[in-house]
Amino acid sequence: MNPRSRVILASLVGTTIEFYDFYVYATAAVLVFPHLFFPAGNETTALLASFAVFGAAMVARPLGAVFFGHLGDKRGRKTTLVAALLTMGIATFAIGLLPTYAVIGWVAPLLLVLMRLAQGFAIGGEWSGAALVATENAPSGKRAWYGTFPQLGAPIGFIIANGLFLVITFLMPSGDPTRPSETFLSWGWRIPFLFSIVMVAVGLWVRLRLVESPAFSKTVEKGQVQKMPLAAVVRDHWRELVLGTFFMLATYVLFYLMTTFSLSYGRAATDAEVPGLGYDYTTFVLLMILGVVFFGVFTLVSGPLADRYGRRRTLIVVTAAIMAFGLVWVPLLDAGTIGVVAWLILGFTLMGFTFGPMGALLPELFPTSVRYTGSGVSYNVSSILGAAVAPFIAVWLWGLGDGSPFWVGVYLTVMGGLTLTALLVGRETKDVDIEA
Repeated sequence: MNPRSRVILASLVGTTIEFYDFYVYATAAVLVFPHLFFPAGNETTALLASFAVFGAAMVARPLGAVFFGHLGDKRGRKTTLVAALLTMGIATFAIGLLPTYAVIGWVAPLLLVLMRLAQGFAIGGEWSGAALVATENAPSGKRAWYGTFPQLGAPIGFIIANGLFLVITFLMPSGDPTRPSETFLSWGWRIPFLFSIVMVAVGLWVRLRLVESPAFSKTVEKGQVQKMPLAAVVRDHWRELVLGTFFMLATYVLFYLMTTFSLSYGRAATDAEVPGLGYDYTTFVLLMILGVVFFGVFTLVSGPLADRYGRRRTLIVVTAAIMAFGLVWVPLLDAGTIGVVAWLILGFTLMGFTFGPMGALLPELFPTSVRYTGSGVSYNVSSILGAAVAPFIAVWLWGLGDGSPFWVGVYLTVMGGLTLTALLVGRETKDVDIEA
């Protein structure tokens, strides 16, 4: 295998594992944790508590970006990526071993929070390293194309995680469509978490075979390695940090509305206190997987478009489309199953178009000496503004609309407006020198 093929594989495999681990938790946050770790008389309260822990990981992500960014800018991309992958894998495996609230009381959700924080801390250093390895090794004129491969880990990880949950729930069927079976709640839910250790082993084998990126090696040779990368990036590149954060905002909000909120909304009974679409778990997840296929396809399609037309121009068009999408949620979701399928396909298609170019755009904003830290902090601070609160705000707006998703769609449109403003203010990065 030639070095560039190895780079593509390493960035893809690593982010697939990281997103698999994240999606396993996201699915369990809807199916399992409200029953086993946050028992409460009100189902919505339990779900919100579960989502709050989901959001806790997003808060930990900027801390991980600073820590791993410091290592990545001082010690290199390869070693840092291995450390991030190990941290995520151990935390995910440990969740599969946790005793529940019924066994140890309040200590159970406390331990779950700690493991979730470790997951967030790890993924805070994973994405930027994988994106840097891909873009810093890309041939001329193909950085956005190479940058889509770490992004492709998101849809692949989603399909693997939710596919495994589907198989387990099929083997452990429940007579109540609103609640998993007792066998699944007893031990079946642990399987996807424990399985992550196998995927981590594969990822480590691939990443340990990487060589350091030429851009970082040249920075070392020139003596330009920063002693304190965070201080340098805040002092000299604060504008890029702010713009990069808002570039990602609409992407994050759309991402978690389509993957986490949608699962809750799709499964909620039509006659519930806060009504939803009323689909059973298996049917709705299969519909989501269909949408995620479009996510993967258009993530790859976005790379050549961004290389040809520029990152900024491509994302301005896509972000405007995301804003329009937020305004048509109600007519789409009121059109029955055909409308729901169209909603999922359209949402995930836009997700691919907006997520793909980010693998090149954010690294290109910063020079090599602070690139790991700068791109990582921008990406992960945006996770607080977008992903950490998106499921929580969406559930609140869902209740505010008495089951209508209208205000949830408006929320997406408003966040898209903030991203569009940042893109209009920002500059094109297509032709920057990646080794500078």
